[in-house]
Amino acid sequence: MKMKDIPFGTTDWNEVPKTEHKGEAGLATWQTRHFGGIRVRMVEYTPGYLADHWCVKGHILLCLEGELRTELADGRVFTLKPGMSYQVADDAEPHRSSTAAGAKLFIVD
Repeated sequence: MKMKDIPFGTTDWNEVPKTEHKGEAGLATWQTRHFGGIRVRMVEYTPGYLADHWCVKGHILLCLEGELRTELADGRVFTLKPGMSYQVADDAEPHRSSTAAGAKLFIVD
């Protein structure tokens, strides 16, 4: 990822509109900003959320609240708690997320 032509700025996430995205179970709420080709999101998953797809997009993801379970297509499972992050490249390892109790994330992709 190359960051260029992005002037200094701040984001008040309280001012960013929310969009809803249904999972196989539960709901994801996204607040999204775009900076050139970079997408930055604040994402909240409801308790019981399960993604409805295997994602192949690369991300850098930071867990802010709750607990996030990420399953890789090869069967490995990782659990993030607040203060933990993961990173994965585009088209590297298909993954999908779920959460029993809900989670709030900061994601750059």
